[in-house]
Formats: sequence, structure tokens, C-alpha cells
Amino acid sequence: MIPNITKGTRMHGLIAYLAGPGRANEHTDPHLVAGSPSIMAWHNDDELNADAAQAIAKELDRARSVLGVEIPGGHVWHCSLSLRAEEGDLTDQKWAEIAQDFMDEMEFTETSGRAPAQWVAIRHGHSKAGNDHIHIAASMVREDGTKWSSWRDFPRAQQAARELEKKYGLEELSPTHSTRGLRPGEREASERRGAPEPERRSLERKVRACATSAQDEAEFIRRLRRTGALVRPRYASGRDDVVVGYSVAERPTKGGRPVWFGGGHLAKDLALPKLRAEWPDSPQGAAEAVAEWQAAARGRRPVTIGREAHEPDQNMWEQYSDEVARLRETLRSVPLEDHGTWAHVARETSGAFAAWSTATEATPGPLAAAADELSKTAQLRRYPVRPIRSAGPSARGASLMLMAASMGGTGTAAQAIMLRQLLNVAKAVHDMHKASNDLRRARQISHMVKHHLSQVAAALPSVPAPAPTADSEAAAAVRASTAGQVAGPSAGSVLPPKYVQARTHASTRSGSTGPDIER
Repeated sequence: MIPNITKGTRMHGLIAYLAGPGRANEHTDPHLVAGSPSIMAWHNDDELNADAAQAIAKELDRARSVLGVEIPGGHVWHCSLSLRAEEGDLTDQKWAEIAQDFMDEMEFTETSGRAPAQWVAIRHGHSKAGNDHIHIAASMVREDGTKWSSWRDFPRAQQAARELEKKYGLEELSPTHSTRGLRPGEREASERRGAPEPERRSLERKVRACATSAQDEAEFIRRLRRTGALVRPRYASGRDDVVVGYSVAERPTKGGRPVWFGGGHLAKDLALPKLRAEWPDSPQGAAEAVAEWQAAARGRRPVTIGREAHEPDQNMWEQYSDEVARLRETLRSVPLEDHGTWAHVARETSGAFAAWSTATEATPGPLAAAADELSKTAQLRRYPVRPIRSAGPSARGASLMLMAASMGGTGTAAQAIMLRQLLNVAKAVHDMHKASNDLRRARQISHMVKHHLSQVAAALPSVPAPAPTADSEAAAAVRASTAGQVAGPSAGSVLPPKYVQARTHASTRSGSTGPDIER
């Protein structure tokens, strides 16, 4: 269950909207499902009309207007509670119980030990995306004139939602991961422009791809500009040589104006301080980055030319594929509770798919879907105090190679091998979510692999998995016994097996023959 909170000053306007037809006539049968006893005593669950809406708004506003209490920033508290479309619909009675418990937890009612504040819960059908939901409108002025405290109301609402999910058997959202959603109207605006997706999504992938492909901040800026995105820095107050943030925008059509997004507003892990944690920190590097930021802000050419202007050495494909394979092996020893490391790995893997998508997909395709899905694991509600740096195997080299992939064609065998290794890392992330009982995220990643990345694999050359030799298996057993552990089964490829009739049949111990299986 997803809570979304806004605040304002116009109670009558809010109730009129909730009880009205909506922006696109999407509201159906608006009616009350719960509320303060004094309001529910006068209004039943009949469909609300304009007169009823105004009467309810007046009652909600009564304490503020009679007692003359004003709250800076507005006294109207509005929170929607919505389910995913796949969860289906709840009954009015169930929503009423959820709303009452939620407002008890948020301390609007008598259970807080203080005077209650007036509130109502309105249900008016599905959202455009098909989500069953309710809207709660409440006054932040209590009946005795004291003020309801909005301190940390968003995390409190999230915590209350997690508890109610357990109590009412709803699908439990992750208490660890949190992503940035689209603002109202962004999807509609992209549709009006004829864009395949909201700009926030395309910019997030571009930033993620360039950040994981770059070896320093200056290269990141140059790569980002090469994607066609507009870039501008945010300087420290009173300075023009200290950059503390950045904004990006898609290049607008002729006569249009760019829509800017701060890095942290694209995704939590794309704020500049978090990106800088991956790059070396030196006075020379900082000076080079500032020069590139200034050139970008003024629309000038890049100050220097770096790796982004050259094709990477094709001999590096094998090295970076092996590094991703080693990354997968190191994840076997990472505890489930080490959220920072898992988020770090998901961020790099998402960046690799984002780089591949940026290089080869003219419109969002299966690679973009993979990048978007894995980026959800990369974003935490709370990050470790000390940022995690890549000290061992990494997927950043994969991003470098895939960023230079060519658009069109059937791909290369090297790309097929790289995809196999990245899929195995994605499988490890899936297994982490499943073992952590985050079944929703596990299902989403599984769906992404089966329905999106399988398309990519089908378009690439078939590459058989190398069979381990007896010597390598023995060496692995020795290493495991030395560490005091029993070697676990290999994760193998996450792609479905490809059955190919062999030209010759290998004899079994019993003398029978059988076809080889190529994975």
C-alpha cells in the first residue's frame, strides 16, 4: 500500500475535486467510506454531490475558522492510500477499517490522547493506472485549537502502511528500498509531446549509464553531454568554482522550453555526492570537473577529450566479462542484511543495461526495462553513513564496453557472453529479494528476465557455456575445504536451456546414447 502526502490551504477545493468528475472524468461514484464520527453521523455512503462536498469541507474547516488558528504552509493534510492494480479491489468496509487504523497511527484521532482533528476518507473508483485507492482529507487544527504535528509525517505514514499491510494481508512493500515516482501530469505531458516515455525516465537511464561508464567526474559530464542531454551545475552559495549538485534536461523541440530535473530527483542514488563516491577524489580531478561543468553551463565545447571519444579496446570484452563473473561469485558471501552492498551491485548492473540501452535502443526496449527494474534495488530509504566504493570485481567495465555498442545488427558473441554474466548477477539480486521475503521485487525481476532480457538473448549469437574441467572442479573443492565450507551448486545461466540435437551421440556408462544439452 502506497501513501502519498500533500499539504495545502484550500479544503473546499480539495473536497470539491475528490467529489467531482476528476481531470479526465475518471472519478466514479465518489462517496465516504470513513471519517470523524461527527461527519459520518450526517453523511452516509451515498454518492457525493457539490452541496455535500461543500458541507463536508465546511465541517473539516470548522475548528480553524472558529478558533482562528493559522498554520504556515497550509492546514489541509491530504494523503492517498493506493494498491497496485494487480492486487485487485477492496470492499468499502475494508477500506474503512484501514483508514481508521491509519488515522489512529497518524495521531489524528482520540487514540493519540489529545483532542481529535476532523477527517474523511473518500473513494471514487480506480486511478488511470487501474489502482484501487482512497483519499484522506484532514484538518491539521485539532478541535481544541492545538495543531497536529506534521513532523516526519511521510516516514510515519510509510511505517503505518507497512503495519497495515501485515494486519490486512495486503502485498507488503519493501521497507528497505524506495524509488522516485512520477509527478502528477508527467505521463500526460509526455503523451502530448508524442514522447515514448516521461523525460524523467529517459534522463535517469542516461545519467545512470554515463555515471557507471565514467572513470571520473569530468568524463561523466562529457559522456552525459554526448547523449544529447542538457546539463547545468548547481554551485555552492557565492561560489562559481564549487559544484554541489546538477540538473539535466532533454533537449526541447524548437520553440519549447527544457524541463530540468535534479540528479537526486531522478533517483536517490544519482545525487552528485553519491555519484562522487565512485570516482577518485583529487585536487586535479576536481579542477578538471569544474572546468567541464562551466563549459556545459555556458554551452561551450568540452574542455578536454577523453575515453568517451574513442572506441574501447575490443580485447577487453573477455576481461570485463570475467570480472562480472567474479562479481557474481563474491555475492555468495554477502549477507542479506548488507543492503548497501546489494544496492551498490544493483546500481552497477542497472548502469550496464542502461549503457547498452542508451547505445542501441532508439526507443525504450527490453534493455531499458532491465535497467529500470534493477535500479529499484539500487535506491535505499536510508544509505550507509560511509559510502561503499568498488574494491573488488565490478560491472563498471561492462558499462564502458556496452556504451560503445553499435545500434542495429544482431550483436556479437562477446555481447552474448556479457549478457550471460549480467543475467547471473541479476539472478543473484533476485535470490536476495526472495530470501529476504521481498517476494514482490523477486517476481518483478523474474518477469523482467523472462519477458524482456530473453528477447535480447534470442537476438544474440548462441554461445555455449564452457564445461568445467575435472582439474578446475577439484581446485574449487580444495578452496572450499580450506575455507571450511562446502561448495554449493553453481548458479548456472538464468536463460532457459537450448536443446540442440548433437551430430554425434556420447556414450553413457550403460552403453546408451543421449543428446548433448547446450546452455
